[in-house]
Amino acid sequence: MLDPATIESIADELVDAARTRTPVPLLTARYPGMTVEDSYAVQRLWRQRNEDAGRTLVGRKIGLTSRAMQAATGITEPDYGAIFDDMVLETGCSVAWDAYTHPRVEVELAFVLKADLAGPGCTIFDVLNATDYVVPALEILDSRIEMEGRTIVDTISDNAAMGAMVVGGRPVRPDAVDLRWVSAILYKNQVVEETGVAAGVLDHPAAGVHWLANKIAPHGDGLKAGDIILAGSFTRPMWVDKGDTVHADYGPLGAITCRFV
Repeated sequence: MLDPATIESIADELVDAARTRTPVPLLTARYPGMTVEDSYAVQRLWRQRNEDAGRTLVGRKIGLTSRAMQAATGITEPDYGAIFDDMVLETGCSVAWDAYTHPRVEVELAFVLKADLAGPGCTIFDVLNATDYVVPALEILDSRIEMEGRTIVDTISDNAAMGAMVVGGRPVRPDAVDLRWVSAILYKNQVVEETGVAAGVLDHPAAGVHWLANKIAPHGDGLKAGDIILAGSFTRPMWVDKGDTVHADYGPLGAITCRFV
């Protein structure tokens, strides 16, 4: 376990990296004994630094929810990060490509809560009962740490690579459709790059939400009414460059589009 002074130093380094858009060297290369718990300690302090600076927490993202991504990272459970108010964008927006480092896009569903959720013992039924509506979303991945050789420890410390999200399409009540069978076609510059089905997220996109509520409970934390929870991607990350137009077609749930400028 890292000592508190080292945790604080890493968190401040990541705050500065986000400001300068200059990724820092791999944490695992510099701190070989760093653990997942150390990473979450860094993330919690990084989040506190941002809240102290005036950003407002509006939700959480869940990552590593697919079997393929878990196998690639060597970890058997998802991870999570914070969503701040200035990270939430609307469909049709222009996204400043230079505001992110190595941006990539993923296709997801977002759960908007109407009631608090807390563990331990939170179930998928609790999640569905506490959900006001589900809405299509794109996640824009960012990187404040070097990409090459990253491990789960680096990613968690880096707020689970959360950069921003774009919401759009048709919000639906959680019982209005079979959420497992929500599908999407992801286009870049009018070319289909990825397709996926929401069941790829832990067999049900709500499964990650109750995992999250139970995971953060030991830290005295919980999910609040009004929170936006990004439930995890059901496509691989898609690299984007300046000038690219991204379009995600969710069929009956509508579409999302944005352009990187």
